[in-house]
Amino acid sequence: MTKVKKEMLDRWKADDSAELYGIRRWGAGYFDVSKNGDVVVTPFADKSISVSIKEIINGVLERGMDMPVLLRIENLLDAQIENLHKSFADSIKKFGYQGNYMGVFPIKVNQQQHVIDEMTNFGSKYHHGLEAGSKAELIVAISMLQDEESFIICNGYKDEEFMDLGLYATKIGIQCFFVLEMPGELDLLLKRSSELQISPSIGVRLKLSSKAGGHWSDSGGDRSIFGLNTSQLIQVVDKLREKNMLGCLKLLHYHLGSQIPNIRDIRAALFEASRVYADLVTEGAAMGYLDLGGGLAVDYDGSKANYQNSMNYSIDEYCVDVIEVIMNTLDEKSIRHPVIVTESGRATVAYSSVLLFNVLDQTRFEAQELPNGIPDDSHEFVKNLMETLKYVSPKNIQECFNDALYYRDEVMQKFKHGDLSLRERSLAETIFWNIINAIAREKKKLKNIPAALDGIDSALADIYYCNFSVFQSLPDSWAIGHIFPVLPVHHLNEEPTRNVIIADITCDCDGKINHFTSYGDIKDTLPLHELKDNEEYYIGVFLVGAYQETLGDLHNLMGDTNVVSVSINTKGDYDFVREIEGDSVADVLSYVEYQPKTLLEQFREKAEKGVRSKKITVSERRKILTAFENGLNGYTYFER
Repeated sequence: MTKVKKEMLDRWKADDSAELYGIRRWGAGYFDVSKNGDVVVTPFADKSISVSIKEIINGVLERGMDMPVLLRIENLLDAQIENLHKSFADSIKKFGYQGNYMGVFPIKVNQQQHVIDEMTNFGSKYHHGLEAGSKAELIVAISMLQDEESFIICNGYKDEEFMDLGLYATKIGIQCFFVLEMPGELDLLLKRSSELQISPSIGVRLKLSSKAGGHWSDSGGDRSIFGLNTSQLIQVVDKLREKNMLGCLKLLHYHLGSQIPNIRDIRAALFEASRVYADLVTEGAAMGYLDLGGGLAVDYDGSKANYQNSMNYSIDEYCVDVIEVIMNTLDEKSIRHPVIVTESGRATVAYSSVLLFNVLDQTRFEAQELPNGIPDDSHEFVKNLMETLKYVSPKNIQECFNDALYYRDEVMQKFKHGDLSLRERSLAETIFWNIINAIAREKKKLKNIPAALDGIDSALADIYYCNFSVFQSLPDSWAIGHIFPVLPVHHLNEEPTRNVIIADITCDCDGKINHFTSYGDIKDTLPLHELKDNEEYYIGVFLVGAYQETLGDLHNLMGDTNVVSVSINTKGDYDFVREIEGDSVADVLSYVEYQPKTLLEQFREKAEKGVRSKKITVSERRKILTAFENGLNGYTYFER
């Protein structure tokens, strides 16, 4: 390393990396960079306690688990529950709101047993409940809920069996609200409650005219697929009045979307819902509960802007606006303030999970060494490419770029028609990439860069091949272009000098991450460090606790990753509280209806045929069968 390069690296500090990757903007105070260059978790309010994620990785490896690993930090789940309840409590006290706040967690956001276990354990002191949208989720909610004052909100389509489960839960003392999503659900609910002689607590989901921006904007508006319009809502009121059961109608629910970036959309929807709530009270319904659904956003890029991966408000501002709008609307008609219910799932669990993986290999698109001269009998287009390389300068950068593309395309056509050899094509490609690298260097000297050259840096970006599956662990990144914060978890006191896109190991062209957060902007490459021989390089994808495990699929039969849960204590150390091994090859094969024992028996027969035909010996047969069995029992990801 030259003296000048060493001095440049020495000037780079951990704070420079913190700014580059925006960790203090999107980390909500839970993540930072230590002076020694590690990403650290800072779970407590005073920030005096921090734990290195690299040290946690070392502990994972020492326990015999391989990358990739989904790291769950239980403290951050607890902290988000606490923050939400504290913010509402502060706003309620500040404005003199006469009702209270009750949160529920939508199980669909993260259905893993240990997440729901922690949710109900820690959440019990705040009476934090659960939302169920299916029979399976309702069974989880009924079984796991620990606090008698907590709610279960029953959303989704409900058949007779679903309703019976909820009614029986009501009978044994669980507060269970049936939210009507379809007009026909009311008849079935009234029928089952009459036959079982159990009085139901009924809610209605309102189909708002208000809509929000962001990925999930179709959750609201007149064309949303869930909920009742106002005509259907009045029919429900009339039928309940006819049955002398208006006292059972207690809750109004609406859902605007999963990630609402603009506080104005939240206010507009709440104004509309509060008006409907007031009129339901006037109609004679018992009411008492207003369920705002989900939508409390996560600032994935740290820009604090009205952008689909961000939010232009804080939790405190959210709570203040909710209290203010409800009070202003209902006080006009002297209507008692309802219990406020929210189904904030994303904001509750996103911070608590980090996907960790190692880099396996790389490809670089940089200039390769050229021979001193090219053969005299080289094709004219190869010679023209060489001449173009010699004359690249800031003055003719656009012209050289156009010429390089033209001659490269002509070379390809000549090769396809048999007029140019493979060796000549190889030489032409080497010259072409030297031209592109030269243009990229000269481009930095220009004040006004031609539009045609905007994508040249991305074209030259390295590819780091990493040990994970986008489809299994980050499905929203692939399916809807959702942006998660990505950065190395160590070496952050060194300057990253490579521009990179990240590829997974699924052998699929979509198996990559090539869009990254950059303070309100989206970059096509990620700055990372040079890979070092015989040293693992670890990358973390943050804020992945919501939906990613639930939505992940088995593309290329890549299964669930290893999962490790840690709990950090106030002394600054931490405990490994759960270690869950990821899927083996046999596991994922059984998911798609193969029988691993049958596969082993079929292979054993093939190996025995090999012995009989003298292709292998008996001892070789034993080694081959052992390798096959080890493959069946092995991790689906790359193992060192």
